[in-house]
Amino acid sequence: MKKITSFLKKSVFLIAILLFNQSFAQNGSLSGKVTDAKGLPINGASVSNGSKTTTTNEEGSYLLSNLQSGTTTIKVTMSGYSDMRKEIEISGSTTYNFQLVEQSSNIDEIVVTGVVRSATKLQSSVSVSSISGAQIDQAAPRATAEIFRSIPGIKSESTGGEGNANITVRGIPVASGGAKFLQIHEDGMPVMQFGDVAFGNADIFVRADQTIQRVESIRGGSSSTLTSNSPAGIINFISKDGKKEGGSFMQSVGLDYGNNRTDFEYGSPISSSLRFHVGGFYRQGEGPRNAGYTANLGGQFKANMTKDFEKGYVKLYFKYLNDKSIGYLPMPVNVSGTNANPNWSSLSNFNILHDTPHSAYFQDNLTIGADGERRRSNLTDGMRPIATSFGGDISFDLGNEWKIDSKFRQNYNKGRFVSAFPAEVTTAGALATAFGVANLTYANGPQAGQNYNSNALAMRIHTFDTEINNFNNFTNDMKLTKKLGNFDLTLGYYKAFQNISMSWLWNSYLMEVKGDNAALLNAGTNSVNGLYAYGVPAWGNCCTRNYDANYDITAPYVAGALKANEKLTVDASIRFDSGKARGSYAGATQSLNLDVDNNGTIQGPEQSVSVVDNANRKPINYDYNYVSYSFGANYLLTDSQSLFGRYSRGGRANADRLLFGANILNDGSAVPGLSADMVNQAEFGYKRKGTNASIFATAFLANVSEQNWDFGGSGGGIRQIQRKYNSYGLELEGNYRVKNFSVNGSVTYTKAEIADDVITPILNGNKPRRQADFIYNVVPTYKFGANKQHNFGFSVIGTTKSYAQDDNKLVMPGYAYVNPFLSFELTKGLSATVNVNNVFDTIGITEVEEGSITENTNNIVRARSITGRTSSLTISYRF
Repeated sequence: MKKITSFLKKSVFLIAILLFNQSFAQNGSLSGKVTDAKGLPINGASVSNGSKTTTTNEEGSYLLSNLQSGTTTIKVTMSGYSDMRKEIEISGSTTYNFQLVEQSSNIDEIVVTGVVRSATKLQSSVSVSSISGAQIDQAAPRATAEIFRSIPGIKSESTGGEGNANITVRGIPVASGGAKFLQIHEDGMPVMQFGDVAFGNADIFVRADQTIQRVESIRGGSSSTLTSNSPAGIINFISKDGKKEGGSFMQSVGLDYGNNRTDFEYGSPISSSLRFHVGGFYRQGEGPRNAGYTANLGGQFKANMTKDFEKGYVKLYFKYLNDKSIGYLPMPVNVSGTNANPNWSSLSNFNILHDTPHSAYFQDNLTIGADGERRRSNLTDGMRPIATSFGGDISFDLGNEWKIDSKFRQNYNKGRFVSAFPAEVTTAGALATAFGVANLTYANGPQAGQNYNSNALAMRIHTFDTEINNFNNFTNDMKLTKKLGNFDLTLGYYKAFQNISMSWLWNSYLMEVKGDNAALLNAGTNSVNGLYAYGVPAWGNCCTRNYDANYDITAPYVAGALKANEKLTVDASIRFDSGKARGSYAGATQSLNLDVDNNGTIQGPEQSVSVVDNANRKPINYDYNYVSYSFGANYLLTDSQSLFGRYSRGGRANADRLLFGANILNDGSAVPGLSADMVNQAEFGYKRKGTNASIFATAFLANVSEQNWDFGGSGGGIRQIQRKYNSYGLELEGNYRVKNFSVNGSVTYTKAEIADDVITPILNGNKPRRQADFIYNVVPTYKFGANKQHNFGFSVIGTTKSYAQDDNKLVMPGYAYVNPFLSFELTKGLSATVNVNNVFDTIGITEVEEGSITENTNNIVRARSITGRTSSLTISYRF
């Protein structure tokens, strides 16, 4: 930390000096108007000359002052229009009018994520997509991961709530949870160094709001070499920076569910070389399912400032997130029919689309903490990130064709993840027999003390109660670039630290199956207030634990890009990752007759209590390294068509999921060959832009090795994974516009298989669980009104069938759900928008704990479905 502190102090000192150095040339000016193809003024267009920037007003007028006399390059940009560059002769007060051409897509945007050199999408040799802020508004996502459903090649299981999503890319599987082979970035820097930390996925620490300019995604390609631990791709949230003056105020309310949210943002140039942007949100409500309490509460604030200099710029930014959001885990659902053709439906008293096991009668949870102390948690905390981040981006031309770029980010992450997991769903009579009592009784609620119907369903609940003690991480990515004629050379050095300090403190309860404030249940003297165990005996008391690990990552890299001629560009890059994993971890031990609640009496659950076995902590002490490389080429067939190809090999170091198994030896070293997993990928693509239509098509092939673990529901509760996967497929992404109608969409075909399972060879040749052959989305939109100021459309999100588990027995049916939206401009700047998610209340199963059912009878399984219909109204004022 001393090195980090010293670096930050030096960086701040350097920036302070740079901010006071400006040079001005006051020889002439340029003014005029910016209009569209119809001659209508464009408000908010950016007009720039080097570091000097201004924006147009409502009449489309602009003024650039203090320009040097002579020929100079003027650039005009505006979202939704193609960029324009023009050589203009400046002589005194000069006038020039610009006319911009509306884009048929965002294909002319400059790619900044995971690439060797900045280029338009048409000119880049990677598969990249972006989602604009307007597209995000239309989708009205109820969780950050719902934004990703519009990105081709990415399957985002966003049924867990605001975070904890499972994200897979091009058939690279979700063997356990999270986004193992993918990183989530904010403004080019990772939120977490590892995307699948148990109960601490990166998306838990990210919230989308009106400060987002766009979300850019790269799949495969150079993501292997231009960041660590992310061979499958990068999703980058790019913030507005105040280049265009303006802001917005937005109030959103749930029309049929509990949600009340306020967003604001404002940015502006302060001078021709200094600009800022601030914004954030605050919200509260029950959420899209019937929780019985205020389940979502909190907000976020973000700010950034950019200073332009004659030869570069300095950008500083800050984020504070303090938010709690309910975390949804699998829920009871009825399945009949056969494994190959099942019928999925809600239970009579539990709706899989709108209910949740969360309840106003199930909030308080007493545990023994990591150091033996009494600790209370509240299940209403759900996913509770408390994150403070600050960072910077420094870029300068050093002369003689040298340039330096340095990005740094410090994330202070902590919080909690707590939710209810149904370990078993069966009849109350069967549970009563298991506990040796005649019947279960209500532990709380309006029927407290009364007998519970033995034929009714009841659940063993495990509280996934985890304390995120310290997930702090620091990243510095510095690179030097040298232009040698048509060749660009990049020398980079990536340095990062990631803490993973977490405590798992789980308890076991009995609960009725009911969708509206379910009550806890008692099993005689075996339980107290619904609690029957401090620990999880149904899983062999596997999971009380504490670990405190630190990962020190170093990665030098070299990249080169050659523009061979006007049509052909080739690039190559290589990266050497090395890491040091240090720390300690401790599992569970049983403490007999421990008076947890300090009432002087040893009750049933206190006879054997799971506690952290600090007396037998084990060390974490291993190093790892791997080499990644990528090379590709892009060939311009015409000004509007290109072909590209790429081959890449990238690695992903294993972190906390390497612990608590046979993969870490007693001396802290890792079993050789398991400290990092590798991904080999090849892709070939075609890109075409036209006046009214654009299309991307990418064929891909991937080979993956993986070590992992997952909750398997067996007696031990955890299953080990060590296998290889193969996948291939095709991504199609396109858009079409004619007059007032436009349509955007994508479809991805993936063929994946388990190639070599070391632990369970019988699975070889099977399809990985939850992997569909096709995923798709389509968004038709129609503009209407005198000035085309109103907007109507809908999105269709769909998937074909997949298997619940790797044994390929129980099928999760394909589904498609529809999300209409209508935006109506009430007056200039003021609009009202109605969004409906899943308008037809479609059941869409994304995750199942069981792998098969007893055919031709009713079965109760534990699953997660997409959320049912929710409607919202948003009033927006943009200025």
